[in-house]
Amino acid sequence: QVQLVESGGGLVQAGGSLRLSCAASGIVFSGRAMGWYRQAPENQRELVALISSGGTTIYADPVKGRFTISRDNAKFTVYLQMNSLKPEDTAVYYCAAGRSPYSLSMSSNYWGQGTQVTVSS
Repeated sequence: QVQLVESGGGLVQAGGSLRLSCAASGIVFSGRAMGWYRQAPENQRELVALISSGGTTIYADPVKGRFTISRDNAKFTVYLQMNSLKPEDTAVYYCAAGRSPYSLSMSSNYWGQGTQVTVSS
């Protein structure tokens, strides 16, 4: 059974930092792309960052230069370091595990339960 368990969300002031973690089990972690999505109220879920099995990273334009995705294959964990947070970063953040080493897909990802990030102005 695949499980993705996120942690690290919370309330932070604008300009602050948070680090999200996602611990995976039930999958061959090292062979999969991993990523973070977010969904704000009344918005669609959107990709924030992706890291391939080989460590290649991709970021959404709004977070480039502020967020960093990383993975520790020995700990089956993916991280999202979020710096210089803005109120518009407020959303539920979801961890995702892809079905391939290189890509994610909204329709086929494994999903975590989500963790709330709230940035106050």
